[in-house]
Amino acid sequence: MNIPQLQIQTTPAKIDMQVTEPVQEIQQPKATLSIEQPAAILEISTTRPQLSLDTTENRADIDLKSVFRRTAENAQYGMRKMQEGAARRAQEGQQLMKIENGSTIADIVKQNTEKPMAELQVKFVGDRTKIKMSFSEGSLDINITPQKPKIDAQINKPIHNYTPGKVSVEMQQYGSIQIDWKV
Repeated sequence: MNIPQLQIQTTPAKIDMQVTEPVQEIQQPKATLSIEQPAAILEISTTRPQLSLDTTENRADIDLKSVFRRTAENAQYGMRKMQEGAARRAQEGQQLMKIENGSTIADIVKQNTEKPMAELQVKFVGDRTKIKMSFSEGSLDINITPQKPKIDAQINKPIHNYTPGKVSVEMQQYGSIQIDWKV
């Protein structure tokens, strides 16, 4: 006995897929930065110190006197010598009045003509204690004004490139079914 047979033949469907990956590029450029530091403002003011030395007395010790001082000293010297001369003449007149005491004109002449010997001496001049000194202090003022830095920052936008991906689908093989009856 022959039994009928059912034969089924299938061919599977085949799909071909081509995938192109998407490409994304992102670059972030650095910020543009400009920094400038201005120099500080420096102000310096000074007052000079003053030193004053008065050496008038030391100069007078070495006979470097002003005209006014020399004139005054000569006037005093003349006055003193005139007074000494008047006193001497008065004394000589007294001596001559008392001639009976043994004073003679020769004695008076001898007194006036004999001078004592001058002594030689070493004399140091320029005594430093006679210098008159005055001093006024100076001053120094320093002012510093700092300057703030100048900062300029520019943010750069990111560079973004995007290439989208693709998917292409093709049927490589179509599916099929064949059914046969065999008797």
